Amino acid sequence: MTEETPGFEEKPDVPSGATPDDAEPKAAAPSEEEVAAPAGDTDRTVGLTAELDQARTALSERTGDLQRLQAEYQNYRRRVERDRVTVKEIAVANLLSELLPVLDDVGRAREHGELVGGFKSVAESLETVVAKLGLQQFGKEGEPFDPTIHEALMHSYAPDVTETTCVAILQPGYRIGERTIRPARVAVAEPQPGATPAAAKEEKTDDEESGGTEEV
Repeated sequence: MTEETPGFEEKPDVPSGATPDDAEPKAAAPSEEEVAAPAGDTDRTVGLTAELDQARTALSERTGDLQRLQAEYQNYRRRVERDRVTVKEIAVANLLSELLPVLDDVGRAREHGELVGGFKSVAESLETVVAKLGLQQFGKEGEPFDPTIHEALMHSYAPDVTETTCVAILQPGYRIGERTIRPARVAVAEPQPGATPAAAKEEKTDDEESGGTEEV
């Protein structure tokens, strides 16, 4: 039985001619895959970033398309609603235009005191219905002449007017809202050429009664 000498460790045999470092184990060199791994991760990150940018661009484009589509739809709805109202107004105006001669007859009968009995009840019911549909009568004596709502059938001169004035309503005008379906047919009078307007005459008379011009 061999006794081990204390204080000494058994060392592996070292070939002759070898240095002491050759006896120690060396760390394994990294493989090519391990060296290339960081570069591969970078390329993958760049690729994911590019895909994310593309996705964001596509989302932005789709969002813009959706907003434009929504705006076009809202405009379409407004146009449809506006056209619907216009068509309704035109239909009502056409219907009421056909009733204007009847209303004219009712007005003449009223002026001559012939609107009595059952005819009066029917006439008043008709006027109530057309008023509910929005029909409004216009045209009064003494109002300034407006060619957009008046149609002058007669013309004369008068010394007591200061501007072209409706002096007689031959046929009343009718409108629905802002739409004129028949202008008022009127007789108009203009100031007498070379005549002093009545207002100027009154002002001149007042000056004469107060003693004329004041001396400074």
